[in-house]
Parts: sequence; structure tokens; C-alpha cells
Amino acid sequence: MKHAAFQIALLMAAGCSPSGDTGSATTPAPNYYGTDANLAPSEPDAILRYADHPRGFAELRLPPGDGPFPLAVIFHGGCWKTGIATQHYMTPLVASWQRQGIASLNVDYREVGDGGGWPGSFEDWQAASALIAELAADYPIDRERVTLVGHSAGALPAQWLAAQQGEDGPVGARDPLHARAAVIFDGPADVGAERAAFDALCRFSSVDPFMGGAPGDVPQRYSAIAPAAHPPQLHEVLFVQAVLPPAPGEAQAAIRAGGAELTVLANPGASHFEIITPGSALYREHEAAILQVLRGR
Repeated sequence: MKHAAFQIALLMAAGCSPSGDTGSATTPAPNYYGTDANLAPSEPDAILRYADHPRGFAELRLPPGDGPFPLAVIFHGGCWKTGIATQHYMTPLVASWQRQGIASLNVDYREVGDGGGWPGSFEDWQAASALIAELAADYPIDRERVTLVGHSAGALPAQWLAAQQGEDGPVGARDPLHARAAVIFDGPADVGAERAAFDALCRFSSVDPFMGGAPGDVPQRYSAIAPAAHPPQLHEVLFVQAVLPPAPGEAQAAIRAGGAELTVLANPGASHFEIITPGSALYREHEAAILQVLRGR
């Protein structure tokens, strides 16, 4: 399987075992948190449903104390292909943030193979975002300090939710989600412009099956979610890149034109998973900057 190495690394990072034909062996992602109880994953305080299908849920974690707490809304990666990843592998990171005063909503969603892709995944992201208002009403959440967080393929919902959409969008016309910031871990800013780089990261064709065709086949779909026409409406956007290079200049300019203060931290040659792993040297190097965004300064 062309994407076996990526799949095994992702599952190992998630604390899972790969199954089926995995091709040649590969080295598991290091477990930086397993020897430190302060970095171990935690159980969710609540599991909230946003849709009837099996993956239509999100895990809420609240810090100790009275709040109100800033909220990180987390979208996992997995190349938008079902069977590679779920929200589970993000739990060490959100548990670390929980201990540092950050509430989180760790979202699972459908991908290509189980009803996702265009428009199913977008429908899930939109429905999951409605949970934020419910949380603010029922829990000590600071609605003015919401950060959308995406790792890898999760970069798309973390930006798309905050963008104005017209009738040509995957769920039709919609207003931007009210959020303060976004933190992107090794993900694309523009799916169309970074299609080749993202497919190389996944080690198989990920973008075209998700979008329902290549840019030449469905150009209106790619333009409908491109930041050049629909930049995220945020105060701050932080990219912490590893395998992927910084986004093209046009995409960065579009994000800034949308009103966001954009920061890009490039880490050429770094690990796709080390960047989100509490306890790793790379994550520790950038943790202060990440927490500053999450806390709203």
C-alpha cells in the first residue's frame, strides 16, 4: 500500500495498532508522553453529539477551576480517508492544554469512505461548530476566546469554518463562525494550491477523492474554499509547519487581507507528529507561542 508508512505512523501516534495489509515495516512515532503522568491523555468530561452517524460526536475537556476558559476546537488529520485516524490521537495534546487552563472540543467527523468528502465532511464541521454556542451556555467557556485548531487535513475546517461562503460552497451560503484565532499544525492553507505537497505528505492521492475531482474537473469547488476569495475572518492565525513548507505567498497574503495577524513557524525536516506531541523537544520549542494564541494573549 502506497500510504502504509503514513498510516502506521499515524496509528502509532494515536496509540492504536494498524490492521490489514501494511506493506513494509516502519518505525513507530515516538511516545514522548508515556513516561510522564502529567502528559498522559485524560478522559473527556462529556461526549457531545452533533449528528446521528457514528462519527458525529466531539469530546469536551474542561480544566480544573471556575473559568471562564478559552476553548480550542480540535480537528484531527488522516488525509480525509476513513480508516486512518480519528480524534483519539489528539488526546495527549488536548490533555496537556487542559492542565494549562485550556478547554477543548475534540471533534470526530466523516471522511472519504464513510460519507465524508465534499460535502459530507463540511456538513459535519458545520454541525459540530454549533456545539460551541451550547457549550458557552452550559459550561464556563469564554465565547470570545475560541481558537480553531487543525492538524494536517484538519487545517481545512479550522480555516473554512471562519470564512464567508456563497451558494457555491459545500453547504451553500453561510456566515463565518465567530472565532478569535486558528492554530494550524503542519497543514495546508490552500488545498488546491498545495495539492501536490499534501498528497506527497499522505503518500497517496488524498485531495482529489476528497474534493470529488481534480482542479481541472471541479474548479468551482476549489475556488469556493480558496482563501484568495474566502479568507478566514480571524484576528490571528498561527501555522506551525513540519513536513509541509509554508503556504504559498498568495495564500498568506489572502489570510492577512482577511484581517488576521499571520505567523508562520517553519520547521523543515521535522516530524509530522512530533509537532503535536507534548514532551517532544520540537513541541516544547513552540509551546509558549501556541498557548499565547489559545489564551488570547
